[in-house]
Order: sequence, then C-alpha cells, then structure tokens
Amino acid sequence: MDMHWCVGLMTGTVLDGNIDVALLRTDGEGVAEFGPYALDPYDEDTRAILPRCLSAALDWNFDGPEPAIFAVAEERITRAQSAAVARLVAEAGLAMSDIAAVGFHGQTVLHRAPVGGRPGRTRQLGDGGLMAQLLGVRVVHDFRNADMAAGGQGAPLSAIYHGALLDSLGGGTGTAILNLGGVANVTACDGAGGLVAFDTGPANAPINDFVRSRGLGEMDRDGRLAAAGRVDTARLRQALGHPYLKQAYPKSLDRFDFGHDWAAPLSDADGAATLTAFTAAAVGRGLDLLPVRPARLIVCGGGRRNPTLLKMLGTFAEVTVETAEAVGWEGDATEAQCFAYLAMRRLRNLPGSFPSTTGAAAPTLAGRIATAA
Repeated sequence: MDMHWCVGLMTGTVLDGNIDVALLRTDGEGVAEFGPYALDPYDEDTRAILPRCLSAALDWNFDGPEPAIFAVAEERITRAQSAAVARLVAEAGLAMSDIAAVGFHGQTVLHRAPVGGRPGRTRQLGDGGLMAQLLGVRVVHDFRNADMAAGGQGAPLSAIYHGALLDSLGGGTGTAILNLGGVANVTACDGAGGLVAFDTGPANAPINDFVRSRGLGEMDRDGRLAAAGRVDTARLRQALGHPYLKQAYPKSLDRFDFGHDWAAPLSDADGAATLTAFTAAAVGRGLDLLPVRPARLIVCGGGRRNPTLLKMLGTFAEVTVETAEAVGWEGDATEAQCFAYLAMRRLRNLPGSFPSTTGAAAPTLAGRIATAA
C-alpha cells in the first residue's frame, strides 16, 4: 500500500493543558516516517473549562441529559485542535490537501468499563463533523464506542500502533511498551504472534491531583517532591490489595478509579512518594499477568519525564526501563501518532481493536469518518 500523511491528535486525562498533535506517514500497517509534532497549549479559557467538565461528568455518570457545559467545551476543543492541526501542517511545508485524514480522539471526560455483563460507556468531547468542515479533510473520530458496543473495554486503543513500533525493533516478548498518561497502559507480545494490552493502574492523575490538593502546583515536576519523601510501605501494601490489580485482562480504567485520598494523612513529600511507588508497583503487578513477563519497558507519555517514577519502576516493577527517546521515538508524540495511524487504518477498513487488547468479541473498526462535503 502507498504511504500517506495523516495527523493525529490527543489530549489526555491528566489535563496538562496541551494539545498533542503529530504527523505520521503510514499505510495503517507500517510506518514510513515520523513527521513533526507539537505540544500546542490551549488558551486560558479552554484550560479552565476542562476540570469543570470532568467534575460535571462525575456528577452525571451517564444518567440523564448530558451537562450543558459539554456542548460549550466540545466546540472550544474542536476549534482549538483544528487550529493546532492547521498550524502543524503549514509549518511542515504541507497543504491540507496532502493529508489523507486527521485522527481526532477528543477529550475523555468519563469512561466506565463493562462490569458483570453490563456494557461499558465512554464519552469524549469533540465534534468530528465540525473539524472536517473547518479543515476541509476527512476526520476520523469517536474511536472507542464501536469497540464498547462489541463488548470491549474501549481501551487501550494504542496496542496496534505500539505493535508496529515493537516490530520495528525486532519484536519479541522481552520488550513491552508502557504509556504513562493519566492512567498507565502496557502493550506486549503474547509469544504466539499476537498482542496483549490493558491498563495496569493509575499513572500521573492521582499524583497530580494530590499535588494540586496541597496547593503545590499542577504536578510533581521532575518527581522532585516524591524524591524528597519516604514511601509509607504499610499504606502501599494495603493499596496493592485493590482487586483491579489481580483482575484478568482485558481491563481498563477511568482516571478517577484510583484516587489519592488514601495518602491524605501523609506529608506532602511522603504522600507524593507513596503515590508514585503505587503507580510503579501496579505496573509490576500488571507485568506479572502477561503470558511472558518482559524484562524491558520502553516508556512513553508524560510520566517518562518523572525520573523518580522511572527509578521506582525499576525497583517496584523489577524491570529495566528506557524512555522512548532512547530507541529513537518521541515520547511526547507517541499517543498523537497512534491516532494518525488508527485514522489510516479506518480509511482502509482495518480493525483498530481486538479481543486480546480490549476484549471485543471480534476485531473491530475504530472510529467514524466525517467528511468536509
């Protein structure tokens, strides 16, 4: 197949205020070229509305009419991300006519996994039709709902792209990819030519929420607060008894499924250290579930910038840790690249999710296509 330029977009549940936008040249199976990428910040008003959407989503919980704030935020998000795409394409010396499709994930405000035969539900804010009109190109959006309708978790969707990246390194079961966003998810080879993927537990979200609750900023930047603290091993041991960590995959999480309240009695530094250790140890429990436990993790996502977390991964997950950059990838762009890749797969009617990665009953197309016409 011919390789085409696609643009991918991602804004994570960690709410760092940035739009991740990346160009990728792909046929939806292989990757020919990593293009430019950007972390394009939202304006102040859009940044301010996102936490309000998350709070409203928790109150709503898929019961009754959607909160009115969703419609307001959806238009703001769509226009801001459309502008980010147009800027990146222009700066790359391309025209929109050179772009086969844009993969527009949208902003997740609530995700509920299937439980006891009850189908899961998910909501991402983003208007694919509006973006297609604004940019004049095909936009693939609403990536998760078809999977959930097929009995899947709706997450993680990164597995097929991560599999392509692992193939570029020679594949094998010894290496897995770990994404550290609001939650953590792992993709690994199953030893029989297939892929396994699932959310291992929390990543940055509880740590960031804890730091905000103490009035210490938006995040534990560079893991400095955690590095100054001591892990409360008794609390950590108790937290590791959470049933999710023993649950068989496929499985997925919402950013609020693991909170930080259990660390509330601790000091600022000790609370950050203990929450960080929990993220690392939960990854280790996840690796224990894999058919073959990898010895090496390649880490992408914002959490790879936290050296304390990376060090704790080595200690508590008992694994060798490398960042995406160490193998020639760009960790800030990986998730956005994934949705460019998924957009191309959707154009070719190739599945984006699988029974072994989300639990869907069969391989499932990921995304709906909106056109400018």
